[in-house]
Amino acid sequence: MNYLWAAMMLLAIIYGALHGSVPEVTQAALDSSREAVTLCLTMLGMLSFWMGMMQIGSASGLIGRMTRGIRPVLRKLFPGIPKDHPAMEQIAVNCIANILGLGWAATPAGLKAMEELKSLEEDRRKGRFSGRAAPPGTASDEMCTFLVVNISSLQLIPVNIIAYRSQYGSVDSTAIVGPAIAATCVSTAVGVLFCKLMCRKRRAGAAV
Repeated sequence: MNYLWAAMMLLAIIYGALHGSVPEVTQAALDSSREAVTLCLTMLGMLSFWMGMMQIGSASGLIGRMTRGIRPVLRKLFPGIPKDHPAMEQIAVNCIANILGLGWAATPAGLKAMEELKSLEEDRRKGRFSGRAAPPGTASDEMCTFLVVNISSLQLIPVNIIAYRSQYGSVDSTAIVGPAIAATCVSTAVGVLFCKLMCRKRRAGAAV
C-alpha cells in the first residue's frame, strides 16, 4: 500500500508538471488535507456519541440481554463451538456492535474472538474438545464463518455512512438507513450461505 500511494502521488505531481497545473495540484492537496481534518472531527463526534451509548447500554444490561438474545442464532451459525466457550461471548459482542454500526467497538471483540477460536483449535488437537480440528496453519470452519459474518456486517444503524453524508452536506443523512439494512441483510445472507457451502465441501473432501 505504501508503494501504491507513493506512486499515485508521484504520478499526480508529474502529470501536473507536464500540463502546467502544479498550482492546482498543490491547492487540491491543501484542500484535501483541510477536508480530512474536518471529517476526522465529525467522525470523532459520532464515535464519542455512539461509544457513550454503548457504555450506557452495557451498564444498564441492555447489551447483555441483546447478547443472550442472539445466542440461539449464533448456535446455528457456529454449531462446532462448545456452548459455554469464551469465543461465543466475544462473537456475540462483535455482532451486536456491528449491528449497531459501531465498527470501532466491534474490532477488539473480533480480535479476541479469533484468539479464542484459535485456542479452541489447539484444545481440539489435544483432545480437550470434541470435533475435527483444522490442520495447523489453516483457518477452521468457525473462523471462516465468523470472518464472513464480520465482513458482511449486518447493520441497523450505519453510523459511518451517516457521518460521511452529514459531513458532505446531505439534505437527509439518515435516508441511507433503509437501503443499508436491506443491503447488509442480503450481503450477510449470501456470505453465510457461501461459507456454509464451502465448509460442507471441505468436510466432504476430508472424509474422502
